[in-house]
Amino acid sequence: MAHPMSAQKPDLPTADSDGGRDEAMYRGLHAAIYELRLPPGTRLPEDVLSNTYGVSRTLVRKVLQRMAMEGLVEIRRNRGAQVAEPSADEAREVFATRRMLECGALAELPLPVPTAELQALRELVRQEDDAQLNGDRVAAIRLSGDFHIRLAALGGNATLTKLVRELVARSSLILATHGSPISVTCRHSEHEQIIDLLARGERQAGVAWMAEHFEHITRGLRWREQPLDLFSVLKGGDTPT
Repeated sequence: MAHPMSAQKPDLPTADSDGGRDEAMYRGLHAAIYELRLPPGTRLPEDVLSNTYGVSRTLVRKVLQRMAMEGLVEIRRNRGAQVAEPSADEAREVFATRRMLECGALAELPLPVPTAELQALRELVRQEDDAQLNGDRVAAIRLSGDFHIRLAALGGNATLTKLVRELVARSSLILATHGSPISVTCRHSEHEQIIDLLARGERQAGVAWMAEHFEHITRGLRWREQPLDLFSVLKGGDTPT
């Protein structure tokens, strides 16, 4: 889609469905994970999902497999499914990929950006600012993601926008897992800066801004690595520092 987006919440990906029931389940789970109503590590029992959405366990497994391929769900043998808990390495890869995609999108962005789109971006920044001031960490993460998706969509490249949307959903789990209480997500002041650059038609400055923006995000994270091996520590192996 090239320009005005009618809704502030990003559209979710679509897929073939059995009477629409598996698609309804996918959309419901996707939204709950993206908005962190289902935080990282939440168990996703097949029987509960089957009863909640009125679908067979076969369809439940189909949807969970789809979400596992997108990096939103982890499926472990004999332990079932749970909302993904991204590792530090996965987190670094996701943000590095987003930097490449979103900087590339800005480099190709048609100018001038319509006033209506700039106003819509400013409204998202205002809502994000309110969420941070109110201490609503979940809403701040979601609104920051919505901003980046809408920004990526300005170029009209549906394939790129879909990729950014999927990575933004994974980023919400990364921020929930590795984000510090103070550095919740993107700095809303930086979002305001990119809008100002676009309004002035300074595309290359916008590309440089985006690269630095992702550096700020990753520097603000607190990497939670794998837990220590208790046996090794107590037996004189690994020593915590």
